This record gives sequence, structure tokens and C-alpha cells, in this order.
Amino acid sequence: MLEDVSRNPVGVLIVEDDAVTRKTLCLAVEGDPALRLLVSFDSVKPALAWLERNSADVLLTDLGLPDGSGLEIIRACAQRHPNTDIMVVTMSSDEASVLACVEAGASGYVLKTAGKTDIAKAVLDLRAGGAPMSPTIARMVLAKVRDGKQDALPPVEGGATSLTKREAAILDLIAQGDSYGEVAKLLSVSVGTVQTHIKNIYGKLAVHSRGEAVFEAHRRGLLQLGKPRTRR
Repeated sequence: MLEDVSRNPVGVLIVEDDAVTRKTLCLAVEGDPALRLLVSFDSVKPALAWLERNSADVLLTDLGLPDGSGLEIIRACAQRHPNTDIMVVTMSSDEASVLACVEAGASGYVLKTAGKTDIAKAVLDLRAGGAPMSPTIARMVLAKVRDGKQDALPPVEGGATSLTKREAAILDLIAQGDSYGEVAKLLSVSVGTVQTHIKNIYGKLAVHSRGEAVFEAHRRGLLQLGKPRTRR
């Protein structure tokens, strides 16, 4: 599953104001040969300045920062660098924060209070197409998607934004947290084929990240969560 990211170290940007937590995250990244720590910051302003001239493979950010919100960093990163994978590492577990982060472009959400998290593994899973989330957050997001299906917008006439059966199947699995490798195995296709379908989905939904794709598909009533996970 991680063969695509093992050839070159995954470059990681960390934004965390708590010195102890920041050091822990940095050590976790530096301790894995598949990862490379690019830089770490303790506030919004220097992170935004860095992103104006540089890019990272993965962004790890807290939300509560001394000069603003990590949401500013997530939005700026998603807009400037759509290929960057974003994971939130925070104390905030309220629904509004979680959904705002996912809508802004985050594909992972880990709570600091959830106990010891293998950050290196989470980063690699994220880069491989997964969506690392603390269990309580994952349940919250899925419940929100399921409960909100009744409020979804009606399909666009003429099928302008319709997905093929294969695209819908892939997006449904991605929404449930499967990585590209896991989706490829379930559907008996190559990872490259899954990535091609993902690019097509992004184009149809006019989005730039997995989180945005899931929320936009949910908004349009295109997700079919809860069906048996069988080969298709």
C-alpha cells in the first residue's frame, strides 16, 4: 500500500504552538526514514509565508494557534497546493471544527486526547490515500453524512455532475476511510486506475481534495454509504 511513497521521503510541514507536542511530532517524523521534516512553525503567519514560496507533501496542523486558526493554513494550503495531504492534530472535537476542516481540505483528523497515535504511520497512510481519523471523529463524520442525506440537493438535470458506477464505488470507499491501495484491492484494479478515477471525480465535482470530494458528493446526494463492502 505504501510502495508509492517509499521511493522518496514524504516531506512534512508541522504547525503546532505547544513546544512539547511540536517536538513530539517532529521526532516522530524524523524517526521514520520514509518521512522528511521540512520545517515546523508555532503560529499561522510564518506558516502562511512559507506556503507562499514552498510546498509540502503533507501538512500537520493544530487548530488553536496564538495568532489565528489552523483553518487559515488549511485553506491556503489547499488552494495553493492541491496535491498536499492535510491532517489536523488538535484538541478540538466539536462537530463544527471537524466539518469545517474537512470542507476546507483536510483528509485526516487526529485528537491529541485520543491516546498515543502512530503519527508516522498516519502520515504514510494519509499520503497513500487513506483518511486517518480518531474513532470518535470518524463516527461523527459518517453519522453527519448519513443523517444529512435527506438534505442533499437534487441531482442536476441532464446528469451534468453524475458519476459512473465505478467512480461512485471508489468515492464511497474513500469516504469510509479506505486508502487507494485498499480500494484497488477491493475492486480488483490497480492503484493507478483508482488514481485516474479520483482525478476524474475531482474534475466533475470541481474539488481538489478527498475531503472536499466527499462533502461535495454528499451535498449532491451522490454517496451511498452503508452498502456491503464487496468486490465490484
